[in-house]
Amino acid sequence: MDALYTAVATATHGRDGRAVSSDGVLDLALGTPQALGGNGQGTNPEQLFAAGYAACFGSALGLVGRAAKVDVSDAAVTAEVSIGKQGEGFGLAVTLRVELPDSVDEATGRKLVEQAHQVCPYSNATRGNIEVDVVIE
Repeated sequence: MDALYTAVATATHGRDGRAVSSDGVLDLALGTPQALGGNGQGTNPEQLFAAGYAACFGSALGLVGRAAKVDVSDAAVTAEVSIGKQGEGFGLAVTLRVELPDSVDEATGRKLVEQAHQVCPYSNATRGNIEVDVVIE
């Protein structure tokens, strides 16, 4: 792969530490969610993954929409990232909820979402590794 951009971030002290990007734009406290026994004070890795996946999928949808000459600029993508026990360790599962503009008919929207799922880097990274459900709402 020819890298077009490389993001760099450092996390210290695991889930209850701090994450900082190399340019300092991202600088936030991390915290374990209450559901996992933490105090919920701070952003957790699953939230960061959800935000990144939602934004990336939205960009991929915009890319395929522009290529098809369909305006999906008002689309919204919500990523739900779940963590749970998997064998001896832990695993993730994702549900992507895609809300398309009313001006996009169902068949066209489904086709664009399927195409976005093929070009999105997060979708490509997770394919075959974790369960990803895509729901058009």
